This record gives sequence, structure tokens and C-alpha cells, in this order.
Amino acid sequence: MDKSKGMIEAEISKALTHWEKSYLGRGSVSVKSDILRDMIIVVLKGILTPAEYSLCQDKEGLLSVKKNRNSLVETGTEDLKQIILEITGQEVISFYTDISTRTGERVMVFKLSKDYEAELN
Repeated sequence: MDKSKGMIEAEISKALTHWEKSYLGRGSVSVKSDILRDMIIVVLKGILTPAEYSLCQDKEGLLSVKKNRNSLVETGTEDLKQIILEITGQEVISFYTDISTRTGERVMVFKLSKDYEAELN
């Protein structure tokens, strides 16, 4: 049986949560993945620690938290691309990520080499 789009999205969310816990030492509160055309968009909520929220009270601390968190994820980019390849069979051609220090959310965008959503439909 072929996996549905929803099943693949759930599998990606689960795998990224596992990656966060094993690579970064803690996971997000919730993860939602969406396959949209040639992209996989992942929103991770609740990723900042209480100490990081405190640091984010001023601009210097906010920039420091953003820089450190983004650097940590960037060092794991190859692992992330491999996770997407294993689940979807699709090659990731580029990866983008940013964090909101206000909401504690991270957004990840995996750009694929072709329209994966059309392939699933």
C-alpha cells in the first residue's frame, strides 16, 4: 500500500522530533509538516528553553539565541536532508530555517528537486 500524503507528513514530523531530541538534546512541544508543491514546510513549536526566553528580553540576547540556535541546526543540515530523502525518496536541493524568539517557533523549509505533492496525488 502506498503511503498517503498525511502519513508521510506525520512520518517527517516524527523523524524530525527524534532528530531534535538526539542531536539537540531536547525536542519541540509540537511539530507539523506539510508537503506543498516542491517543498516540505515544517513548523516546530516550543523549542526555546525558559533561560533562552529570558535572554531574548533585550536585542543582544535575542540575536545571540537566534545565532546559536541557527548554527546548531545548520551543523545538522546533512542529517536533515538524509531524513527527508529516506522518508520521501526526494533529494533536498536547498534548506532554509529561521526561529521566532517571540513565539518560540522554528520554521524549516526543504526545497525538493521536483513537485512531490503532484507525484503523491
